[in-house]
Amino acid sequence: MTTPAPALRTGTAAGRGTLLAAILASGMVFLDSTVVNVALPRLGAELGATVADLQWTINGYLLMLAAFVLLGGALGDRFGRRRIFLVGVVWFTVASVLCGIALGTGWLIVARVLQGAGGALLTPGSLSLLQASFHPDDRGKAIGAWAGLSGVSTALGPLVGGWLIDALSWRWIFFINVLFAVPVVLATLRWVPESRDETVTRSGRRFDILGALLGALALAGVTYALIDAPARGVGSLPVLASALVGALAAVAFVLVERRRGESAMLPTGLFRSRLFSALNVFTVVVYAALGGFTFFLAVYLQNAVGWSALMTGLATLPLTVLLLVGSARAGALAARIGPRLPLTVGPVVAAAGLLLLRRVGPGASYWVDVLPGVTLFGLGLTLVVAPLTASVLAAVDDRFAGVASGFNNAASRVGGLLAVAALPLLVGLSGTGYEQAGELTHAYRGALLWCAGLLLAGALLAATSARRAEAPRER
Repeated sequence: MTTPAPALRTGTAAGRGTLLAAILASGMVFLDSTVVNVALPRLGAELGATVADLQWTINGYLLMLAAFVLLGGALGDRFGRRRIFLVGVVWFTVASVLCGIALGTGWLIVARVLQGAGGALLTPGSLSLLQASFHPDDRGKAIGAWAGLSGVSTALGPLVGGWLIDALSWRWIFFINVLFAVPVVLATLRWVPESRDETVTRSGRRFDILGALLGALALAGVTYALIDAPARGVGSLPVLASALVGALAAVAFVLVERRRGESAMLPTGLFRSRLFSALNVFTVVVYAALGGFTFFLAVYLQNAVGWSALMTGLATLPLTVLLLVGSARAGALAARIGPRLPLTVGPVVAAAGLLLLRRVGPGASYWVDVLPGVTLFGLGLTLVVAPLTASVLAAVDDRFAGVASGFNNAASRVGGLLAVAALPLLVGLSGTGYEQAGELTHAYRGALLWCAGLLLAGALLAATSARRAEAPRER
């Protein structure tokens, strides 16, 4: 049961204001998730960054978001979704300003970690506000508008960010968040009603903070080992120690979550569903390919091919447009024929796109060399995203829909996190090698092979595991 809240209508001032707050807040997070990769070569050159510094610039953010997004949603349910949403917006904005004024890589990485923590509070809140605030008859319309307009911000992000980087500085991709945050805060204070889950409040259930911290420590330990290995050596004491800490924290996380049962941040009973387990492994694999590809492509196009930041942003535009236009159709197709075929064919098509993009080199044409590969990759990913989400939710009992969706979202970020951490080690890129065209070209082509291999592994997993029938549900 949720506290009674005004049943907002989309045509009223309060409804429009609430929708504006949710869309702009989501747009702020989506913008940063798409444009920071484009800024890596410029900020790396200005701050004297190594490959490891660039990895942590991406992974510091992803680490906090993956580890704490479930806790952020639980905090909103307990203390008020509007309140936690506002805290997340302000936190994210302050951290963005700290990113923009960073004087060194250490400062920037710490600020990105803080930004990820703010995102973990903000991300669940933007959608839950709409779910809790709007009248049932208008809820679908509001969520549809949120998804569509937030998607537009995702599509425009690389173009706007690329223009800001070329015309002003990489710092402005962070400063621009202030322009989003001010109307979000004002609209939230003026129009958004407060809501919370009273059943959580009355139960006195404690937050699973220990589980969240152990999850973060497990990811941090493994990530640090992978990123530090090229510089220190795989057998060095710091690398081995961090890997051991990560492994032990992962084991402790599983034990703690199992002991807490259904009050855990992640009820381990969900994994009795083999379908749910397989789909989340599939998610990690596919999103690892996506994260590794976008990390290497943005740096390669600027430092080896010689493109501007704006042109680099344009290169990924077809990917986002295809996802916006095609995801609903792919979801409808999967509903008719089942998820196995889309989840099998999609990664194969995406892998073919990556193999085409391996040919890109100095003097490459956007239309001839880049667009066909990116389009194929985007078509493949479009076949995957909506069917995957629907299948994950169908694999568990309805009462676990929120935690299942949240965990799958975290799994996608973990995939990107691990890919950005591991791929430079696997292809031999370290130090300032990303500034050397020859070394970067070799690493880029190797990384795309690894990403294509991950996608094919995902296709094989889907072919053997995905099915239309729902998995056994937890009761």
